[in-house]
Amino acid sequence: MRNKVKINLALQGGGAHGAYTWGVLDRLLEEPDISFGWISAASAGTVNAVAMAAGLAHGSRDRARANLFKIWEAVHKSGVPDLAKLNPFLNGFSRPASMAQIATMWSPYEFNPLGFDPLRRLITDHVDFELIRTKSPVELLIAATHVSTGRARLFRRHELTVEAVLASACLPTLHHAVEIEGAAYWDGGYSANPDLVTLASESPVGDTLLVMVSPRDNNLLPTTARDIANHTNRLTFNAPLLRDIEIITAVRETAGSIMPKGRLAGLARHRFHVIDGGGVTGALNPETTIKPDWNVMTYLHGAGRDSADKWLSANRDEIGRTETFDLAGQFFPGISVNDSPHVIAAGPRGRAKKPATSKRA
Repeated sequence: MRNKVKINLALQGGGAHGAYTWGVLDRLLEEPDISFGWISAASAGTVNAVAMAAGLAHGSRDRARANLFKIWEAVHKSGVPDLAKLNPFLNGFSRPASMAQIATMWSPYEFNPLGFDPLRRLITDHVDFELIRTKSPVELLIAATHVSTGRARLFRRHELTVEAVLASACLPTLHHAVEIEGAAYWDGGYSANPDLVTLASESPVGDTLLVMVSPRDNNLLPTTARDIANHTNRLTFNAPLLRDIEIITAVRETAGSIMPKGRLAGLARHRFHVIDGGGVTGALNPETTIKPDWNVMTYLHGAGRDSADKWLSANRDEIGRTETFDLAGQFFPGISVNDSPHVIAAGPRGRAKKPATSKRA
């Protein structure tokens, strides 16, 4: 019988590519000896986080898995008519290029003056926020970006509402800002995607599994207007994660000579693990992030399950003992504070066939 362990989760955003994270969580929830501490999330990662938390609040891992399925199925079904696609998480007309053109020509206050938001209905139909606030066994850090300052606002479990989820997934080119307590908020990916520093410095659980959706790099030089826009979006939404990793690296380097004190002291000894779906999502057309196609989403779900299965096989026994991913060395080559970490490459093992999509920079 294996020892029971607990781990935090950090879930990156990525639109419809968040279905990869759905697959990772679906597989992890099958492991009865692994429980979950805190979940830090932004954008699509937030949708996965609240779906999972709502199921666990009912006291059932199977309920959490079913909740995740129902939400992603609803994302797909709500992908038909017109205004149902004007949400940052569900957006995209039948032709993604049409939506991209609209977003560059008009603001959402012009092409969607009533602020129609299908994600509100979808989330409220599947998530009991009162139950999460009172009975969820996991703490939550849901990131949204404060419009006036650009700083991250982290909504905790006890204050979580549907507005916080909508704020975390509010892409300003496609949807009205979400107002909470008199302040306007945009997508959390602009400021924390997801927040690692708060999670690692405050959670009593010493291990965090980061589930990445966005590719870390792209060696193809973008030259068309569309490819440049896609590439700048990737850089923008990866920047907060890189900032957090730089902070963690700096604290660890300092710890080599002077033991850090205060709020960030825990970063020096926190153990990080990573399941990186960038190799899977990077092979898809970037526009699939805004088109909730069921074939693509089920492919990503299968890829996420396979990646999680491989990660568990290689690293399950290291949880609570050893860090299995060299954050500094992988994100900033030439800088390493670990001896011999190993990375589990993401990728499907025959569970689902890759849909026919074109690769773009």
